[in-house]
Amino acid sequence: MAASRSVEIEKKFDVAAGTPVPDWTRVPGVASVTAGEVRHLDAAYLDTAHLALAQAGVAVRRRTGGPDEGWHVKGPLVDGGRVELGWPLSDEMPQELRDEIAQWTTDRLAPLARIVNDRTAYDLLDADGNVLAEFVDDHVRATDQRGDVEREWYEWEIELRGLDAADADAFFAEIERVARDAGALNPTSTSKLARALGR
Repeated sequence: MAASRSVEIEKKFDVAAGTPVPDWTRVPGVASVTAGEVRHLDAAYLDTAHLALAQAGVAVRRRTGGPDEGWHVKGPLVDGGRVELGWPLSDEMPQELRDEIAQWTTDRLAPLARIVNDRTAYDLLDADGNVLAEFVDDHVRATDQRGDVEREWYEWEIELRGLDAADADAFFAEIERVARDAGALNPTSTSKLARALGR
């Protein structure tokens, strides 16, 4: 089965528990924000014993919950974006996924981390009702399964949806201004998986 494909361009922030969601209509071009949609996401991340995928900046996961539940491969960060491939949820890893990651490793994959995320998602809309970006307010609980180490944190993410990548820098600059006014901080890690692993 052919994989779904998207390019993930996003901005992340750390926040303290209970930080109020900003008024995103303060961002030029954002006319309204949808009501929050609550999602419970449970993801199992896999890698080789020597973390071949992580060292290449690649993540493989099986996630339940949310509109895109299933198997995912997130590629390395290139020019500010990551290609994400997705396959429908199944018990076994799709062969197409194995074929995709063969460029980085053909070794056996084993559990690396479990990340459980209670998320509230909002769409940021322009005056015509088109989706510019998705904002998510995340409460994350993670287990590094190499040593059964648990970590917990809160974060915000803004991911471009209908906005052109060429307009991303100016848009994200305004997003950062509004987010910091609301109490957002620099992200501790580049991804949830990296933070789950203490990196």
